[in-house]
Amino acid sequence: MLQNMSTTIGNDDNNVSMCANCGKSEEESHKLKHCNACKLVKYCNRDCQIAHRSQHKRECRRRAAELHDEKLFKQPPLDEDDCPICFQQLPLLNPSGKKYKSCCGKFICSGCMYAPVYDNQGNKVDNQKCPFCRTPPATSEEEIAIRIKKRVDAGDVNAMHGMGCFCRDGDHSFPQDYKKALELFHRAAELGYAESYCSIGYAYDHGEGVEKDEKKANNYYELGAIAGNSQARHNLGLFEARAGDYGRAVKHFMIAVSIGDSESLRLIQTMYSNGHATKEDYCMALQMYQSYLGKIKSRQRDEAAAYDEAEYRYY
Repeated sequence: MLQNMSTTIGNDDNNVSMCANCGKSEEESHKLKHCNACKLVKYCNRDCQIAHRSQHKRECRRRAAELHDEKLFKQPPLDEDDCPICFQQLPLLNPSGKKYKSCCGKFICSGCMYAPVYDNQGNKVDNQKCPFCRTPPATSEEEIAIRIKKRVDAGDVNAMHGMGCFCRDGDHSFPQDYKKALELFHRAAELGYAESYCSIGYAYDHGEGVEKDEKKANNYYELGAIAGNSQARHNLGLFEARAGDYGRAVKHFMIAVSIGDSESLRLIQTMYSNGHATKEDYCMALQMYQSYLGKIKSRQRDEAAAYDEAEYRYY
């Protein structure tokens, strides 16, 4: 049996892949496949992989963990959707920084929700209508439910997740139904909605409608974090901090801060004060958060927040 064999031999111009167990070349086997976990070695069949497992197991686990962390800590795609009215990046805070309108399926920023509306003669008109599609507001909980269901039927992932939250919490005339909530969260997640992964993780984290399972919660939080959800990333940082791995916790919190999560910034500050994060970590986090604020701040949004902070605070 071949031990510690590289899966390729020869120079760069004539590399030959070999089975890590029996030594057959790709020309002899025609079926060499990488180890799914580590991608370091190849095997000609399942029997060779099983036979070589005892020699390969330790290195495989090490490399698989490295590959997992490379994917987990890679800077995620930033959600930089713009308000459809002012065309400025939407704030992270929801629902005070931005509000979902079930009439048209749009997120509207706090500044545009607050801004006065004038007619062609310069007269101020009713500002209760949707700023984007000018649909009058729903007049009952039942009407809200009807609108959100229509958006779900149209394949709107924001509506799917929102309706899942209504079912989970028993809001807007929806009876509390954890099973239905999870179905909607899974449906939205399958369509790429990152926040739904976080909501599924939260269900397993707190035992809402499912048996409490920290491992599954962590797995769904990871899926959400990789897809760019700041709350999922923040929760992973909390997991690591509770486990005493402050280095990994700081990494998670730093990524969350870059997305705009102010609570992660506060925790990095606390960790710096307690000696669990460096001054450089804290300074970098401050710079990243200021960069985020530079993208979302506007006079109109500031005016809205000054008028009613609880309703329109956006950072």
